[in-house]
Order: sequence, then structure tokens, then C-alpha cells
Amino acid sequence: MAKTWYAYVGGTAGDPTLARNYSRIAGKPGCDSGAFVCAIYAPDGGIAPISPLSGNLLTYIANGLSNLVPEPQLPIGTKYFVYMKASS
Repeated sequence: MAKTWYAYVGGTAGDPTLARNYSRIAGKPGCDSGAFVCAIYAPDGGIAPISPLSGNLLTYIANGLSNLVPEPQLPIGTKYFVYMKASS
């Protein structure tokens, strides 16, 4: 299944685990690390990613919020599926 980047745009109580709180963007995000979710790489669902978000993606989001860096971190050199940013 094709994947694309989606920026976190807030919405429903600011919950980054809900697919409806993301909007498709053209290309890779320009953010990297920080305390807030910036963007996710998810299965292409059109304007928003396919809902619900996968268990792996939810784990990466939780880890990003905890570690403040792109996820997953392991194995080293893996493709990031969640990017973080410094401010909301």
C-alpha cells in the first residue's frame, strides 16, 4: 500500500493518535525533533491518512512524544515514520 506524509494539524482535543487530525503534505516534512508531533508517514487515505492509525504508528507517536526525536530509532538507519517539532 502506498504511503505519504501527513502533517499534524491539531483538531479533536489535540489528539495526535487520531487520523482526522492530519492533512496530506507534498514531500517530506521540514521538522525533526521536539516535544510535539510534526508529521507522520502513513498509508495514503487521501486528504487524511487511513483510520484508525496502525498499532506500529501509534507506538512511534507515543515514543516520539516521550523521546522528543523522530521514530523509530531502531534499528539504526531505519526510515522514520514520525517526525517531531519544537512548538505546536
